[in-house]
Amino acid sequence: ECVASSPVDTVAIRGAPVQLNCSAQSDTGSPPRVEWKKDGTFLNLASDERRQLLADGSLLITSVVHSKHNKPDEGVYQCVASIESLGIIASRTARLSVAGLPRFSGPLEPAEVRQGDSRVMSCEVNADLAPFTRWERDRQPLELDQRVVQLPNAALVVSNASASDVGQYRCVLESVGPTKASEEAELRLLSESGVERKPEFLLRPSALARVAGESALLSCVVSGYPTPQVRWLRGDSPIEDGERFDLVGGGSLQILNLTEEDAGVYSCVTDSGNETIEAQAELSIRARPRFLKAPSNIYAHESMDIIFECEVTGSPPPTVKWVKNGDAVIPSDYFKIVNEHNLQVLGLVKSDEGFYQCLAENEAGNIQASAQLVILDHGKWGYVPIPTPPSASLTTATADRVAQAPAGGRGPVPSAPRDVVASLVSTRFIKLTWRPPAEPHGDNITYSVYHRLEGAGRERVQNTSRPGELQVVIQNLMPDTRYTFRVIAHNRNGPGESSAPIVVATQPEVQVPGPAPELQAVSVSPTSVMVSWGKPLTGNGEIQTYKVYYMEKGVDGEQDVDVTGLSYTITGLKKFTNYSFRVVAYNKHGPGVSSEDIAVRTLSDVPSAPPQNLTLEVQNSRSIMVRWQPPPSDTHNGELVGYKIRYRKGARKSDATDTTVSGRLFQLIDGLERRTEYTFRVSALTVNGSGPPTDWATAETFESDLDESRVPDVPTSLHVRPLVNSIVVSWTPPENQDIVVRGYVIGYGIGSPHAQMIKVDHKQRFYTIENLDPSSYYVITLKAFNNVGEGIPVYESAITRPQSDPIDPDVDLYELFHAPYTPVPDPSPMLPPVGVQASVLSHDTIKVSWADNSLAKNQKITDSRYYTVRWKTNIPANTRFKIANTTTLNHMVTGLKPNTLYEFSVMVTRGRRSSTWSMTAHGTTFESIPSSAPKDVTVVSKEGRPRTIIVNWQPPSEANGKITGYIIYYSTDVSAEVHDWVIEPVVGNRLTHQVQDLTLDTTYYFKLQARNSKGMGPMSEAVQFRTPKGKEGWGGGDTRRSSAPPCVPGKGGVTGGGENHILVIIIIISVGVFTIVVVLVGAFFCTRKRAATKSATSSHKHKSGSKDLKPPDLWIHHERLELKPMDKSPEPNPVMTDTPIPRSSQEITTDPLPGSAQPVLPSDHPEPEGSSHGSASEESSSYHPPTAHVRPTHPLKSFAVPPVRRTAGAAGGSVPGPHRVIISGPPAQLKTASIGTLARTRPPVPVIVPSAPDVSETSKMLEEAESKDELSEEMAHLEGLMKDLNAITTA
Repeated sequence: ECVASSPVDTVAIRGAPVQLNCSAQSDTGSPPRVEWKKDGTFLNLASDERRQLLADGSLLITSVVHSKHNKPDEGVYQCVASIESLGIIASRTARLSVAGLPRFSGPLEPAEVRQGDSRVMSCEVNADLAPFTRWERDRQPLELDQRVVQLPNAALVVSNASASDVGQYRCVLESVGPTKASEEAELRLLSESGVERKPEFLLRPSALARVAGESALLSCVVSGYPTPQVRWLRGDSPIEDGERFDLVGGGSLQILNLTEEDAGVYSCVTDSGNETIEAQAELSIRARPRFLKAPSNIYAHESMDIIFECEVTGSPPPTVKWVKNGDAVIPSDYFKIVNEHNLQVLGLVKSDEGFYQCLAENEAGNIQASAQLVILDHGKWGYVPIPTPPSASLTTATADRVAQAPAGGRGPVPSAPRDVVASLVSTRFIKLTWRPPAEPHGDNITYSVYHRLEGAGRERVQNTSRPGELQVVIQNLMPDTRYTFRVIAHNRNGPGESSAPIVVATQPEVQVPGPAPELQAVSVSPTSVMVSWGKPLTGNGEIQTYKVYYMEKGVDGEQDVDVTGLSYTITGLKKFTNYSFRVVAYNKHGPGVSSEDIAVRTLSDVPSAPPQNLTLEVQNSRSIMVRWQPPPSDTHNGELVGYKIRYRKGARKSDATDTTVSGRLFQLIDGLERRTEYTFRVSALTVNGSGPPTDWATAETFESDLDESRVPDVPTSLHVRPLVNSIVVSWTPPENQDIVVRGYVIGYGIGSPHAQMIKVDHKQRFYTIENLDPSSYYVITLKAFNNVGEGIPVYESAITRPQSDPIDPDVDLYELFHAPYTPVPDPSPMLPPVGVQASVLSHDTIKVSWADNSLAKNQKITDSRYYTVRWKTNIPANTRFKIANTTTLNHMVTGLKPNTLYEFSVMVTRGRRSSTWSMTAHGTTFESIPSSAPKDVTVVSKEGRPRTIIVNWQPPSEANGKITGYIIYYSTDVSAEVHDWVIEPVVGNRLTHQVQDLTLDTTYYFKLQARNSKGMGPMSEAVQFRTPKGKEGWGGGDTRRSSAPPCVPGKGGVTGGGENHILVIIIIISVGVFTIVVVLVGAFFCTRKRAATKSATSSHKHKSGSKDLKPPDLWIHHERLELKPMDKSPEPNPVMTDTPIPRSSQEITTDPLPGSAQPVLPSDHPEPEGSSHGSASEESSSYHPPTAHVRPTHPLKSFAVPPVRRTAGAAGGSVPGPHRVIISGPPAQLKTASIGTLARTRPPVPVIVPSAPDVSETSKMLEEAESKDELSEEMAHLEGLMKDLNAITTA
């Protein structure tokens, strides 16, 4: 059964018929019964003459009744379909509104419009009738286009008027009964007089709320001459005409197919000559509810717990309610709303069967989704497995699925489990144990434990986790409550007999005080709050004290105070600040349950600090622009409602004038006297009054106003400096500075200055022309302009440098732009600030400071000059400059982005004179913790390795610094606490990671968190992934694991046939040591004989030669077993590395080499100083193979022991195989890592040990031995080595 069509919101006309559609389908063979609800109550349609139920289920109202005091048809309708064998399902709701009578509230007014101008003609009808209106001209339907537009309120806009628009207009109502027209009104056309008219709004945009996917029309109609040009901004960003944005009716903005990103504040801005006017309106976008996850059909047995999932989204966030068979589900102990919107039903009973619907609703609309719950019958079919739901649509096919369940193979079932007892009883959980049934009738017996509140009819079930388990822990019980328990055993034939029920009571909890009721917090002053509460209703014993906790919102760190009564006034708080309060009662058992937090804001007060950065800009001889910044935010002490400006003439203390400003940070003071000094100060206002004012600031009006009746004169100079791909242009303004200059036009091109044109601000004195061709002849022109036109140009030419010509890195821009030969007009432009420095203070604040060479040496400002600081970042490239004014030699720039490079420059202004922008200073803000989570997190399975998954992601959008790593959290329970999730760290900026050894056929949830040097960022949303099903058998189908038995403890990670390899290693080492002993003994006798023959003749020669070469002193330390070369190194400062020899294989703690074995550098080719083993790629990787180095003093050849083959480890984690040990080359640091931390098998690597020296080489060395004593000492050490080797072999 399903609802094929649902009713929709409808507007009806009084007296007219209206139909609400609804149809339901069912494949049971019998049609569903359809009924209608109005405002939640079923309609009795059988006895209603005006309302009829049509054959398809739709509702027809033949004649809508609606009056001021009787509105029986207006309301919310819903159709309900039911089939007795299945249940009840309801449609979405729809609102029926009744429009007013089709009439006009006023006549049309005749209108006049000038040629090329715009006009608005109103149609006075009710708002609900506006969609039914149209316009006619001279009794003919009016064709609408981009120029002639009908607004949503039925008004008509005629833009760029011409003679074709003249005529008789009327507004017509249709589609609501008989057509009705208004009286006609004439639109006349006037010729344009040519006199300038200031732009004015005929129609301003108004706030608008629309649903995503619809269209919106923001009206804006402007009149004036010359014809004003309208442009739109969203926030600070201009809107260009495109596929979805269109300017209609001369200035109104039409937006098609709205999205949630289109919401914001829109500004209609028009420019005409010197006038700019602006109007704003907010567009809010609402999104209808939409299902992210709809509920699905569920098949279950009685006593089970189930959850219907329902995830919705929308704007504003929708409210969700659940309905069962048409009736609202009321939350209780067994029906609970979990995870925000999901419905959990505990301990199913047969009456829980039916249709469950998730209804979501917000201001934009409502939706519903349904699912069916089917309770499977134990008695009829035996143990019926839960089938897979066929689909989300609900039909009687579910019953057919159950009927097809296997009923054959019925055999004996287990008898009742024996000796069911509660072995552990706590306040909120009980542990049950029992003995197996006397007659299990099979193996792999599983158990189900049924429990319920004593006397309750609803029973819940919990199954054991694995076959044969004879205990279970029942959790989430209530303290001091009696429960009934029984146990049933299951074999392959189904459930057996039930054990006799037992009754167990949970333990009572220690009675600490409950939460304090009636908690109230009242602000009694700007710095104090009175908190009061009642005595806790629950508790064991007398309340000893109360502790009041309070905390400023948004600030970490809670404060508390001990109180003995039931109220307390907390003082010393911040003014107009939000605080949260809670109370905890204490008795002899300790602290009780905390009350809920309650929020309150302290009262407001007057501001405690003056506004900042007061600046005065003289506009002309009659007006001064006053600008300022708000006081520091922590000194507002309330909502700022405005500012008070006080000004007076000269230094006199009388005749001061006050004016107030609200909503902006500037005010133009006009009507002043010429060439007169005025002083100003500003104070901030709250509802409590004005705060302290700023210091007095002084400015003097001009003696005369600048002239804009003619174009500017020619600039006094133009200089160019060519580079390879650019030309730096600098200039000085026209000599006559009484003429207004609004900017400069730079023209340039190869051979002609008219190829490209650039406009710059009137304050700018230099510009760099980029993207030029090398070795090319360019002509440059410069001319000043104002509103009258462009002045006389000045020309210059330059040849760009060739490509091979290096760029001069030491370009002194100050000398370039202020060359000594440049004629400076009077008054001369001011010098720009110098020594601009950007000092980084935090992740969002940089302090900009500078010096002013036009001030005295003490840098004290004594006049009315002010400084303008501008800053921006180059990412993205089109970022605009932000500007702030200040009267000091430094400025604190706040609100910057972390870890971002900013450039700063400063300009000084005094009266009409301004400097150029200073040299730029740069500063990079400090890093901050990431403020967004990693994005685009995806999880995929690794091919051929079902127990391994690959997590991929992208860096966070707001990393706020260099990402140094990530943390992957994963869990099988998405609602688990964060500290219960498994953590896998990822070092560096890698964007992929493998997670291994997962459980097959299991749903995992993954979250990611990025970190930088400042800390951890927020977590990403959980991503769900289910591992694939594997083959049955040991290892779960993971091809990475071997079927060999686990390793035997105490054998060093070598198992099975690996013992043979250990024996081979021991034999080879023993043979090598024995060879060394034999060679040394033979060498001893040869040396002794040769020394006797040469002692008389060459003793002096031998002593002198001994300074250059000594035999090696092989020192074997028996306590630490370390090899050290004791001979003199050829270097003045030899470096020696201790290399402990492990006594057993468990002591080897070096990291295994990944992959196959790498070749060992032979020690008879020593590496040069500073080199190390491995290639450059090995050094750059995160893995460094462990090495133990001994500086060679004579050549040694090595031999390799054959590698031991790898065998599989235990299921819980294996010990890596043999590791590679190198003793050769120059000294290097030895890095070790515990084998115990490695939980995966690794590829085997060969073990390399030094070989014994050749017999000839040993004889040669022993011939140079100094004495018999040294050789005897060596023999003693070798005997000790043999003992240690024997001990290793025995172990």
